[in-house]
Amino acid sequence: MLRKLFKFHGGVKPQTNKTESTTAPIGQVPLPDRLVIPLHQAVGGHPRPLVAPGDKVFKGQRIGGADGNLSSAVHASTSGIVRDVAPALMPHTSGLEALSVIIEPDGDDAWGQLDTINFRSTPPDEVRDYLRDAGVVGLGGAVFPSYAKLKPGKEGRLKTLVINGAECEPFITCDDLLMRERAPEMLKGIIAMRHMLQAEEVLIGIEDNKPEAVAAVQAAIAASGETGIEAVAIPTRYPAGGAKQLIRVLTGIEVPHGRRSTDFGVQCFNVGTAFSIYEALEFGRPLISRVVTVAGNVANPRNYDVLIGTPMDHVVRLAGPRADTDRYIMGGPMMGVRLPRFDVPVVKATNCILVGSPALFPAPAPEMPCIRCGECAKACPADLAPFEMYWFSRAKNFGKAQEYHLFDCIECGCCSFVCPSHIPLVDYFRFSKSEIWAREREKEAADAARDRFEFKNYRQEREKQEKAEKLAAKAAATREKVAAEGAAPAADAPSAPAAKPKPSVDPAKLALIEAAMEKARQQKAQAAPKNTEVAAPEIKAEMAAIDARREAAGADKPADAPPAAGA
Repeated sequence: MLRKLFKFHGGVKPQTNKTESTTAPIGQVPLPDRLVIPLHQAVGGHPRPLVAPGDKVFKGQRIGGADGNLSSAVHASTSGIVRDVAPALMPHTSGLEALSVIIEPDGDDAWGQLDTINFRSTPPDEVRDYLRDAGVVGLGGAVFPSYAKLKPGKEGRLKTLVINGAECEPFITCDDLLMRERAPEMLKGIIAMRHMLQAEEVLIGIEDNKPEAVAAVQAAIAASGETGIEAVAIPTRYPAGGAKQLIRVLTGIEVPHGRRSTDFGVQCFNVGTAFSIYEALEFGRPLISRVVTVAGNVANPRNYDVLIGTPMDHVVRLAGPRADTDRYIMGGPMMGVRLPRFDVPVVKATNCILVGSPALFPAPAPEMPCIRCGECAKACPADLAPFEMYWFSRAKNFGKAQEYHLFDCIECGCCSFVCPSHIPLVDYFRFSKSEIWAREREKEAADAARDRFEFKNYRQEREKQEKAEKLAAKAAATREKVAAEGAAPAADAPSAPAAKPKPSVDPAKLALIEAAMEKARQQKAQAAPKNTEVAAPEIKAEMAAIDARREAAGADKPADAPPAAGA
């Protein structure tokens, strides 16, 4: 019985250019002279370095520890010596650098100690932590940490696990070759994911321009004896490999704006991710390599199993780049990014190295004014209005651009592909997103600074108030003590004339004065007995004699005697 398939809005049919790179099996790449392994290769936090220059590392050894709730570990791709931990140029159009571990291979390619895990008898949370420490991320392009997606959602189980083997972008065939050659291993990874998500069914979506891959996966399913797993051939249409688009085609579910697919009982993973999960669980091998397509302006397009951190030009040389090569693109022609240099490293997100030339990718035609024809809206798979987002992005009216759901744009390039005015619409949308993110960061920083300032003022006022209250309490205690000591004599004393009203005094100053006076009295009272106690016996006797002579002299003196001279 054929499964009913559904259609997603929009999409285009560019020339695929896939045949040339599928004629040879997956090749192996010799070790390069050095590996540059960026510590930040996935969505989320930046892993912290666990090695230092001069350290000896083994293949598969963790060199970057996951940091934060959404992060993934990084490992040494081969054995060797750490030459440096320093910023290095990244495979991105921006030309920015990121902290990287630079390893000089020793040629032994020796594995370190590997620990496996039984996913069936281990609690799911422990399996997820294991995959986080194994550095497993989504290999379909988003590089989202897989352990964070391997959660069944609020219901505790999923209805459908979707495996993405569509690989819709032109030139890229790494998933196609992986399914042809490693379908049984990939299937074991899918079974582990199904167990963790408690999914009722598994649907593996593969575009119908990959008949060999469809046949290989179906044969692996039949040999495994598993039920509830189906390989489905879907119509070839770009971007059928988008997660929301593939879910729509296979299940009919359209995930709306602001919602997650798990809210509807569906989760989607790439076939390469499934294979890396198999290797991690079965052999304890972390994600240190991936299949990469080398295509475009080369003599022998092919797929290679490449160690993470390998310089791209080292891989491209195996395919024979032509003399007029002028650029490398990471990814395909629709969503790929032009690289700042040929020797940037292969990372987990590298599914294709597209070698370009002026003949293969001629300069774009001059941009002309938008005629509001609406072709971009017809082609948009996210059902947006790109021409409206373009106008507001161009005018830097980012608030209005967001009202047209700018962040729902998946940057697939369909709008730019069909635009008769040759407007690079995706570039405008990327610019708007980056500006909005930058302003959000500035706003958060300003809010944090204001909160710190207000808290400082509050703290100072609180400390001032507490100090005044303490002084007032101390002054009140002093007044009570003085009043208690003078109550008895005051009762027998004649009434004194009414005193003049004293001028008002600041209570805080009065409290300070009284506290100082009380402190002085206490010090004086403590000093007197101390001096008496430490006096020597002979000194005490002499002081007593002096006092006796004074009293005798006072007793012998007549009461009416004149004062002494000089008195």
